[in-house]
Amino acid sequence: MDCAGEVFTGMIEPNSFVYNVMIKGFILCSSPLESLRLYIDMCRRRVSPTCYTFSSLVKACAATERGGDFGECVHGRILKVGLATQLHTQTALIDFYANHGLLSESRKVFDEMFERDNFSWTTMMNIHLRFGDKYSAKSLFQSVPEKSIVAWNTMIIGLARLGDLETAVSMFTSMPERNLVSWTSMISCYSQNKAFKEAVETFVGMMSTGTITPDEVTMTAAISACAHVGALTVGEASHLHLIENKINLSVYTGSALIDMYAKCGDLTKSLMVFFKLKNKNLFCWNSVIDGLAFHGQAEKALTMLALMEQVESFKPNGVTFVSILTACTHAGLISSGKIMFQTMIETHCIAPEIEHYGCMVDLLSRAGFLQEALDLISTMRIEPNAIVWGAILSGCSIHRNLEIGRIVAAKIAELVEPDDSSGYHLLSVNMFAGFDQWSEVDRVRETMRNESIQKKSPGCSWIEIDGTVYEFTVSDDLQPVMGLTKQD
Repeated sequence: MDCAGEVFTGMIEPNSFVYNVMIKGFILCSSPLESLRLYIDMCRRRVSPTCYTFSSLVKACAATERGGDFGECVHGRILKVGLATQLHTQTALIDFYANHGLLSESRKVFDEMFERDNFSWTTMMNIHLRFGDKYSAKSLFQSVPEKSIVAWNTMIIGLARLGDLETAVSMFTSMPERNLVSWTSMISCYSQNKAFKEAVETFVGMMSTGTITPDEVTMTAAISACAHVGALTVGEASHLHLIENKINLSVYTGSALIDMYAKCGDLTKSLMVFFKLKNKNLFCWNSVIDGLAFHGQAEKALTMLALMEQVESFKPNGVTFVSILTACTHAGLISSGKIMFQTMIETHCIAPEIEHYGCMVDLLSRAGFLQEALDLISTMRIEPNAIVWGAILSGCSIHRNLEIGRIVAAKIAELVEPDDSSGYHLLSVNMFAGFDQWSEVDRVRETMRNESIQKKSPGCSWIEIDGTVYEFTVSDDLQPVMGLTKQD
């Protein structure tokens, strides 16, 4: 743009075509304010704007935080010169009003359009979904004369973002044809709604078509889903696909592979991927530290943190310290855990979140420092939840401290969300029973009955055996939920 600007300033009488090129160039170079200044210069020189001028200007206003008033002036100018019926200009206005939070104005422009193409329909649907109005988006989708694959994909992505998995799946199933974006959108949709098994199955289904070649985004989403369900076979096949197609690992795909191998039990391959990565960012470091913590390698996790800070000059964030504190908790490293917690606050100025407090309370409680854990809770800047209270209650049960146990049990009883505390009510019952405090047992059980607190559904585990992923709970028979052969 510097060279283009030199040529432009040397012109004696630039015409509208030249101005349009410069205005669009500044937008493409993420300099929308320069585009608006150039338009003012254009008006001062009395050069007549065209529909292309206005479509670019409206985009510049949409990309500028304080471009709302200017954009409305531009809209007025469009009406005045008689270019309000231009399709590209109207579509740009729809997006402009939406970007400034004016949904009704955006829809008004759309409704007044004499003609609409697939892009304008899709833009308006996407805007409704961005504002959380899935019903209006569905209504528009039903009204589209010819539903393009882009329109289908837009609906699936938007519904996934709003958590409407059922409708998204229904739309995906009904699609007359699917492209890579369709499959990737559905995989991401399942993952965003924690349906990781279905995400992996969808990826396997996509690969089985033999007509779709996944890209980096697809692979990253699929590998991340594999990590959650322990689908090592699919994860390894995905890694092999990247190697065979000579796709260089980005920091995102690399982070996903590091996490997948660690979660699936192969820490060696996880570390191998990490050290072979040419470029690493904080995501990669967090993934490998979390993997070491996941496998109980607390000392190595601390060493990796030091390497990240001192050698690579990366600053840890809140996610990093959750992994570090978790590692210290599982290894019983009391002193290291305390030091890391203080370092996080004082050195890195990271305000503790509920996860950090939960780790510290768990660390202290497991080691028997129950009063210290209780004191820490009293200093929390956020309201402790059932997990935090449950950690110290578990410590009271292990170390047979009925005095603090009574305090904690009373706090759990005061929690507003019974579903979040049901397991800890049962833990209270077990603790009081261990001390032969049967009157307290009866009281807690009565509270559970009165508040309709039921036993929570047991957590499940996943394991892969000979290419088949099984889901099971305690005292349950192994149930195959997903067949994944080496060939697949």
